[in-house]
Amino acid sequence: MSTAVETKPTQNTALNIYYDKDIDRAKFLKTKVAVLGFGSQGYGQAMNLKESGADVKIALRPGSATAKKVEAAGMNTITIDEAVQWADVLVFLIPDVHHGPVFKESFEGKLKPGQTLLFSHGFSILYKEIEPPKDVNVVMVAPKSPGHLVRAEFQKNKGVPALVAVDQDATGDALEIALGYAACIGSSRAGIIETNFKDETETDLFGEQSVLCGGATALVKAGFETLTEAGYPPELAYFECLHELKLIVDLMYEGGIEDMRYSISDTARYGDVTRGPRVVTAEAKAAMKEVLGEIQSGKFAEEWITEVRAGQPNLKALVEKDQDHPLEVTGRKLRSMMSWLAADKLVERDKN
Repeated sequence: MSTAVETKPTQNTALNIYYDKDIDRAKFLKTKVAVLGFGSQGYGQAMNLKESGADVKIALRPGSATAKKVEAAGMNTITIDEAVQWADVLVFLIPDVHHGPVFKESFEGKLKPGQTLLFSHGFSILYKEIEPPKDVNVVMVAPKSPGHLVRAEFQKNKGVPALVAVDQDATGDALEIALGYAACIGSSRAGIIETNFKDETETDLFGEQSVLCGGATALVKAGFETLTEAGYPPELAYFECLHELKLIVDLMYEGGIEDMRYSISDTARYGDVTRGPRVVTAEAKAAMKEVLGEIQSGKFAEEWITEVRAGQPNLKALVEKDQDHPLEVTGRKLRSMMSWLAADKLVERDKN
């Protein structure tokens, strides 16, 4: 079980930001990299590493069903036990809550001095699911997007920003290793911000829960329900509350809130600044502070680990319930008429 973490307030400080011009990849490309897992992040990062010239293999349990996906992608597989012996850099891209058991079973007492453990989220280190020996590097490279976008942006000769952090520097060049890795997955094209495991973990969990995933989906569903309960057709409600959201977010992504407000009509802009605060109220912000407090104290981590060890009954039930929500039913029907969506999908479940 995870332990509570220090809740001392984080101080705003100037951050180091690295780009292509700041990083020499040559040294990193001489290392051997084993990636544990081939899900969204494992697929995206490993494919990018390979195409950047890295010596990379995918570490799987013997008999893993994922092996077929790895082979279809043109990647080489290795067992986890073999990876511990072979690799210079061991990349943990299996789900965070499995890090502890896998580490205890396959890594504890077997790591060699000077090896590097690399994570894309600080969860298992911050909440002490893993406590590595002091003679190995412990670093983080956390792309700020799902893995499928890490891959898609790289293929467009672009990149997604990433956070980099060093928790243990046993060899004296741990940051250099992390930056080399980040550059090879494409993040130095967009910018790599140096931080620490605590700040990355807490801000990442908060963003997912309050804004990017939890907040956005709850807002979209509430808007859809408000319109349909008032008698409006679900197709109109879907387009207004979900489909157009991407168009608005794209404008914000390119130029911030100011570009979005420049692009929309005066009517929309006035509604934005006068009605938005009536929906996302001071009470909503207070709830966000509660959520952040649970993350900082370790309460959320303990709840989530308990949920996983019980077989994820609440997660499965809540996700299954949403699959039949009228918003999703309507959306599947409308998206099926947009052939270009299927032709250029980021997520293809049988491949990545």
